[in-house]
Amino acid sequence: MAHHSHHQDAADFLPADPITAVPAPETFSKDLEVGKATTEHVENASINEKGEHDRDIQYDNADDATKPRTGLRKLLRRNPSMDFMREVAEANETELDPYEVKRVERKIYWLIVPALFIDYIFYYVDKTTLSYAALFDFKTDLHLKGADYNNLSSIFYIGWLVWAIPGNLLLAKFPLAKYLSINIALWGVFLMVQASSKDYGDMVAFRFVSGMFEAVADPCFVAITGMWFTRRQQPTVIGYWYAGNGVGIALGGLIGYGIGHIGGSLASWRYEFLIIGAVCTLWAVVMGILIPDAPHTARWLNRREAVVTMSRKRHDYHTVEKRQLKWDQVWETVKDIKTYLYFFLGFFANVPNGATSNFGTLVIKGFGFSTLNVTLLQIPYGTFIALMILAAIYVNHKTHHLNIRTLLMAGVTCLTVLGFALMAWTKAIAPRLIGYYLTGSSNAVFVLALSLVSGNVGGTTKKVLASAAIFLGVAVGNIVGPYSFLTKEAPTYHTGIIVCMCSRAAEIFVILALRFCFTIPNKKRDKRFAEGDESCNPDVQVFVDLTDKQNLHFRYVA
Repeated sequence: MAHHSHHQDAADFLPADPITAVPAPETFSKDLEVGKATTEHVENASINEKGEHDRDIQYDNADDATKPRTGLRKLLRRNPSMDFMREVAEANETELDPYEVKRVERKIYWLIVPALFIDYIFYYVDKTTLSYAALFDFKTDLHLKGADYNNLSSIFYIGWLVWAIPGNLLLAKFPLAKYLSINIALWGVFLMVQASSKDYGDMVAFRFVSGMFEAVADPCFVAITGMWFTRRQQPTVIGYWYAGNGVGIALGGLIGYGIGHIGGSLASWRYEFLIIGAVCTLWAVVMGILIPDAPHTARWLNRREAVVTMSRKRHDYHTVEKRQLKWDQVWETVKDIKTYLYFFLGFFANVPNGATSNFGTLVIKGFGFSTLNVTLLQIPYGTFIALMILAAIYVNHKTHHLNIRTLLMAGVTCLTVLGFALMAWTKAIAPRLIGYYLTGSSNAVFVLALSLVSGNVGGTTKKVLASAAIFLGVAVGNIVGPYSFLTKEAPTYHTGIIVCMCSRAAEIFVILALRFCFTIPNKKRDKRFAEGDESCNPDVQVFVDLTDKQNLHFRYVA
């Protein structure tokens, strides 16, 4: 994608300080805040109004033009006005000032990334609370026997599966950040409710509902990242918030250790569900207030900054987000082979995840460590995961121009295969523990996998469904994984570890198949453009909600 190299480093690996990154030109005296009084802060312009210079923009949003924006419609207002679209189209015809772009990007970084990072810590701690509870008399208190614990691990993802498609279709309809906040609040509430479980039946019901509300989390995070950041920045940004996973593991270990020492009237594991659930619910309220739903409705950006936010994405084949459901895109998603490859990518990546997130602590305990030391050994594991993610997104950032993201993913997956092999076939504690830590590299692969979905799918509805496909795979993998860990093989779980290793090996084949699906259409479109077909010109941006197949200007990141 070498054809648009002009300030493509507008936000480099870290949000640069605009003052040091781009010296302010003498002519650049317009303070971005000046326009605040004159332009409306949040967009209120009605779609019917036309400016005096009537620019021709194809804009398929008739449903919004006729209804007045009042009451609930004003609160849930989701689509940008015609005026805003026109301003973005005008900005796209000019060269943006790199200094101004940096200022806006820095603001967006600090607004969005830390919030998603905190969300992801909760998201991980929330899912693994069960494995920490298992270390503290949880199984005896609820009279669990046989495969009951495996069922509790899996029922969570069955809830997730049930709600994945409806939940994600609603995601295409409602304002993103508000929708996410409501779901996070509900996770927290149901985590607290789990503390009241009297027996296995209660726990099954509560875990099922908890799983439902977590089904929309990852697709929401990916959609928010795709909306605010350029394709070049997306893997890096996804890496930053996904590193919350590693922090969540390390913190989960510390929190587990701390809660294990509460000498209250309730069992330790009940405190764990109560405390984590309460903090999670509080955070959801903060999140709902802080994070804007879209650039054109952001209270923290003035009108010019919102336009710059969208215009700097002009080479991403990413139009201004319109929250609507289009059935032709649903049908295309069903017919697209990549949808099924995304599903298998999620599946093979998560058979081992479902197993290790619920049995990892028990496997380490089997090495002969005490319960509290097991929780502490999760800290280096979490740290290693966070460092691997940062290393992978850094290498990806540096090799962006080579278009080898899928090859990088396949390479890192080989490390996880090695990790499971060490766990399965070595006897000493040190190589087995190193093997266990190495399996954490898979998180770095998944970060890049998510960026493939956010950057390579065009069309709002198709993007939401492709995202749902990878996470359906995630759910099914997490359901299947724990059952390969046979109770009679505790604490070594030899079969389970070999199943995990084979699953990782299969993941490498899926990644390489996806690479072919990306590079072949790119070559065809490049060839047509070279022969003079302007409909394949990669430098053209359209303002219609088109999919990657319909829009021949689109090029895939491979």
